[in-house]
Amino acid sequence: MTALTDAWTGVLRAAAPERVGQVRAAVGLSVDVVGLDCALGDVVTLGDPQQDMFAEVVAVDGGTARCMPLGVLQGVRPGLAVRATGGSMRVPVGAGLLGRVIDGLGRPLDGKGPLEATTLVPLEGRAPHPLERQRVAAPLSLGVRTLDTLTTVGRGQRMGLFAGSGVGKSTLLSMIARGTEAQISVIALVGERGREVREFLEDDLGPEGLARSVVVVATSDEPALVRLRAAFVATRIAEHFREAAQDVLLMMDSLTRVAMAQREIGLSVGEPPATRGYPPSTFSLLAELLERAGTSARGSVTGIYTVLVDGDDHNEPIADAARSILDGHVVLDRRLAVAGHFPSIDALGSISRVASRVTSPEQRQDATTLRKVMAARRSVQDLVDVGAYVAGSNPLVDAALANQGRIDAFLQQGVDEAAAPEQSWASLRALVGGLGVAA
Repeated sequence: MTALTDAWTGVLRAAAPERVGQVRAAVGLSVDVVGLDCALGDVVTLGDPQQDMFAEVVAVDGGTARCMPLGVLQGVRPGLAVRATGGSMRVPVGAGLLGRVIDGLGRPLDGKGPLEATTLVPLEGRAPHPLERQRVAAPLSLGVRTLDTLTTVGRGQRMGLFAGSGVGKSTLLSMIARGTEAQISVIALVGERGREVREFLEDDLGPEGLARSVVVVATSDEPALVRLRAAFVATRIAEHFREAAQDVLLMMDSLTRVAMAQREIGLSVGEPPATRGYPPSTFSLLAELLERAGTSARGSVTGIYTVLVDGDDHNEPIADAARSILDGHVVLDRRLAVAGHFPSIDALGSISRVASRVTSPEQRQDATTLRKVMAARRSVQDLVDVGAYVAGSNPLVDAALANQGRIDAFLQQGVDEAAAPEQSWASLRALVGGLGVAA
């Protein structure tokens, strides 16, 4: 009887009339659709369903649904048929994604055929319950000496790499991708130049790094909604591995371009511009995206997000909002980059909010001693430059001046050099021991 009922249900569903809407207007980046019963987040097809011209509902107003395209709008005209797909976007997850490169909608880009050993899940996800999150209690080595010792990252922490353009954010991210001890990496390249994608995959990541990574790519010429969705696709993939009790490293380059994509979408659907033209939804979206990383009751997602600061202004709206949500920030200094100091990390301007919980007292003491010496040198830099500093005035400054070469050698690292955490801490111990200052 059940089988007969199911058969009749299928027949009735197939015989039901199809509801078809139509395009009323296409202005700027959005398309207004009437005649469809759809909700926010639903995906619709424009024109012939076989042409794969998709759009997503981003706003509704009465009987009008405002949609953003997931591809080019070439050929869209008033009166064009629009059909609902019956739900929101779904993305592939699973072990079959390892070693693969996919686009912002979860489709393969690498020419290796269809995705295998994957399942489709809704794009939407929720941040772990705040009382069910495990505490960040173990360090995660990134393979970069300065980061592992002076701004130690914890497993499940969320860190930001803040810098202006051309200071070395992507290069530092590639060093982390190769040198991290994380078993699985999910890398989102959002708004990147198309030229740089293949260079990153072949030169920076390499075959070994790619084998344990999932790379999500949405270049700068993609529609704003695809760039935005790429960030959430990468996050959803990382969440799936976390649900399987695994520890994942999620790297996103860059968070600023995600915010810019949301600005394009928000302004297109009529949101009022607020700070520097960003609509209010941009800041709530950043919190929604960043809070989904971190620890859960089973596994962890350690997030590394690059933030492109506008005009080297580290207090601009997106940088300020990201810094308030993240668990620490690494500042890259243009002056160091110009001087050939790589990675151009401003160790004194960078901080990890969980470093005290994932390092031993001896390690924290060594890191604090080096920071004190470097800070003392910076405080009298003007006197040193004009030759007015008198030796013996400050023991910390004397130690910094006498050992500047050793300190710089510790802070600098080759792009292809991966530093093991034990070696990094041993190098710091030896450096601090030779400074001749009290801890």
